Amino acid sequence: MTSHAPDLPISVDDETGVWTTDALPMLYVPRHFFINNHKAIEAEIGPERYAEILYQAGYKSAYHWCEKEGELHGLIGRAVFEHYMKRLSQRGWGLFTVEQLDVDLGKARVRLDHSAFVYEYGKVNRMVEYMFTGWFAGAMDQIANNLGLGIKTRAVQRQSAAEEGLDHGLFEVFPISYTG
Repeated sequence: MTSHAPDLPISVDDETGVWTTDALPMLYVPRHFFINNHKAIEAEIGPERYAEILYQAGYKSAYHWCEKEGELHGLIGRAVFEHYMKRLSQRGWGLFTVEQLDVDLGKARVRLDHSAFVYEYGKVNRMVEYMFTGWFAGAMDQIANNLGLGIKTRAVQRQSAAEEGLDHGLFEVFPISYTG
């Protein structure tokens, strides 16, 4: 059995209380706190609009994260994407498995088991993990840019364990433009 126990180097600044893992400052909050905020915003503006906002914010954040982590650990290409999925899995979002990855083509398929969102939402017959889509495209675009590939991608969620009859989430990343 594979262990998902974190090997995260966490340090806490005694003067400021800021938590840092690897190269980035972190926040540590209970899952229900985060999801309750997520649900409140979704109820106010609707899941479609919220998904659009989160896509852009998540894209930017993942791009930055992959850039910093790649530099810190000396990772490039596929190794950055795999490291990102490992870290997401270690931080309680769910277990992310890379089913397909072709950085040169800007394509990926990621499976999500044990989603934090599904644990809180339950079976609601809709996809509830849309927050992750921008993360996958941002990660792929940073990696492709770092390799000089000139690929711009988009990510979509294809299914969710929150839908009746399904037991895992599935996301796809695909190219939308190529400037190389």
